[in-house]
This record gives sequence, C-alpha cells and structure tokens, in this order.
Amino acid sequence: MIDKEKEKKRLRRERMKKGIYILPNLFTTASLFCGFYAIIASMRGDFGQAAVSILFSWILDGLDGRIARMTNTTSKFGSEYDSLVDLVAFGVAPAILAYTWTLSPYGRYGWMAAFLFVTCGALRLARFNIQIGIVESTVFNGLPIPAAAIVVATSVLFHGYISGIGTLNTTFFIPVMIVLSLLMVSSIKYYSFKDLNVLSRKPFMTLVGIILVFTVIVLEPRITLFALAVSYSVSGPGWFAFRCFRKLMKKKEVSKVEPSGIL
Repeated sequence: MIDKEKEKKRLRRERMKKGIYILPNLFTTASLFCGFYAIIASMRGDFGQAAVSILFSWILDGLDGRIARMTNTTSKFGSEYDSLVDLVAFGVAPAILAYTWTLSPYGRYGWMAAFLFVTCGALRLARFNIQIGIVESTVFNGLPIPAAAIVVATSVLFHGYISGIGTLNTTFFIPVMIVLSLLMVSSIKYYSFKDLNVLSRKPFMTLVGIILVFTVIVLEPRITLFALAVSYSVSGPGWFAFRCFRKLMKKKEVSKVEPSGIL
C-alpha cells in the first residue's frame, strides 16, 4: 500500500516537471483578462464596454476547451485554471457590473443580490467539477455560470439600446439576480449542445438556419443576443414544467381507465 502511494507521488512529480500546455491556457488567460477588464470598465462607468468584455470572455472560454480537445492538450491544471477564471469572468465581473449599473442605489439589498450571484456561481462551478462523468454530457445540471453572466451583460446592452441611458433605475433587477443565482444551483437540466458535431453531415436547412441566425445577430446584435440569452435561461424551467405537465396528463389518463370486470 505504501509503495503504491509512493508511485502515485512520483508520477505526480513527473507530470509537474513536464510543465503545462501553453496554447489552451493562453486562451484561458485571455478570458481572464476580458473578465478583469470588465470589472475595471464597470468601476469607471463604462457599462457597455464591460458587457462586451464579458461576451468576449465567453467566446474565449468556449475556445480554450475546444482547442485543448482538438490538439489533445487537456490537463488537470487547465481544468482547474479554467474554473478559477470562470469565477472571475462570469461570477465577480457580472456581479460588479450589475451592482454599479443598477443595484448600488438600493444599499445592502443591492450588494447582497450581487454577492448571492457570486456565491451561487462558485457553488455551481464546484458542483460541476465533482459531477464530471456522473451527469450525462448532453445536459448541464443547473444554469451554467457563463449563461447567467451573458444574461446580465446582454441586459446592459439591450437597455442601452432601447433607452440610451447608462444606468437602470429600478428594483426589477434585484429579483433577476436572485432568480439567476437560484437557477445556477438548481437541479434543473439545460441542454449543453455538446452532442452537436459541426464536422458531420447535417440537413441542408440546418446551414440555412445558422445563416439566418447569424444574419439577425449582425443586424441587431444587442436585441438578438439578449433574446437568445433570456430564452436559454428560461428553457430549463420551461422544459421542466412541460415534463411535469406531461406526467400529470399521463396519470390522469391512466386513472380514467377502469379495470375490466370479471364475468
């Protein structure tokens, strides 16, 4: 037993001596930079720049994992580093953006809503790390923290588009932050899109649909991205409610069927 422990320690030391993979971790670091810049921009009152920085961080976060898998450079270090970066870029950055943009006038209610967002985001990431290989890869258990951050970022962009005013003076966003926080730590399932293989053959209309979505995003990016972010965040509860309704209807149908009598 002691020899096995020594062998494990020796293998760990050898892996550490080999160093880390540069390319995927550079993308992860770029994601961290965008998240950090979003915090700085929020403190300066440049809410639009902060929101766009979070969007760029989200794009880079999606690229680092794909690049690591394509180049066969996945590692435990990269996974842990990515989680830490996600907490900053999609937990702390959107919480500070929301607080400086709309929550600060409401005192402790405002900053506690922002703190709840960060805390639930951290819990969401920790749970995700220990559930790898347990929960099927086609779904997420709870709202992913990047998706919650994108809801906050696109809300800022959408409000700026329709009103032209920098800040939002309403208490409406406090319950929004609370709902997003609770969705992150919930057990509601969200589609992960991980089973989509863009390299395989698809129906012709799939390409047409992608082109149409891309065209709409280019024409009205702030409206389209906000609509997509909100739609995805409510898709989990909507699908959960639909499944509950379908089960209820099946139970009613079964209860209506009377057992046949014995002649």
